[in-house]
Amino acid sequence: MKADQYETVAREGSHESEINRSRFLCSLAPAATEQEAQDFIARIRREHPTATHNCFAYVIGADASIQKASDDGEPGGTAGVPMLQMLTRRDIRYAVAVVTRYYGGVKLGAGGLIRAYGGVVGEALDALGTVTRHRYRLATVTVDHQRAGKTQNDLRSTGRAVLDVRYGEAVSIEIGLPEADVDSFRAWLNDVTAGTAGFELGGEAYGEG
Repeated sequence: MKADQYETVAREGSHESEINRSRFLCSLAPAATEQEAQDFIARIRREHPTATHNCFAYVIGADASIQKASDDGEPGGTAGVPMLQMLTRRDIRYAVAVVTRYYGGVKLGAGGLIRAYGGVVGEALDALGTVTRHRYRLATVTVDHQRAGKTQNDLRSTGRAVLDVRYGEAVSIEIGLPEADVDSFRAWLNDVTAGTAGFELGGEAYGEG
């Protein structure tokens, strides 16, 4: 069963906390694929070559089908896992977090590390913000050129997401629809175009709104 919606990171960025003289710098980014997540991790590591640790966690897939975490030399389960738990607890998907630690000379202990690594990810999510993406069906509405402008205005005025407009012999308007709205939309479209519009359902996608 696919998730109807998920949260993801609004933008790439970072947030820093100091805990017992250690610097914890959390870098967050959206990642559409596992490769994108790994590329981001590699880039952060290159930017912080002298850091004590660069721990990471990422979640890919609307249903969180790919999850990876690394303690990068911290005691097992004290860094990557709490980072991953913070992402999944907040329903974050398609995102990667890297926490760069510069050791400040004071040991935090296992509990302190877990709180620090998980906590800085939570703080970074709050600082950078998240966006909700909803699952919808792609659909194509086909109308003649005379009706195209009015149909687009009608679609937008009723809050429909117009994704693309293509002009050929007829005008094809690609939209996104919640699954539950498909039947009522089909009836509405017949009504406003006097039954002249074509309507074809496509695949599924996720979008904001």
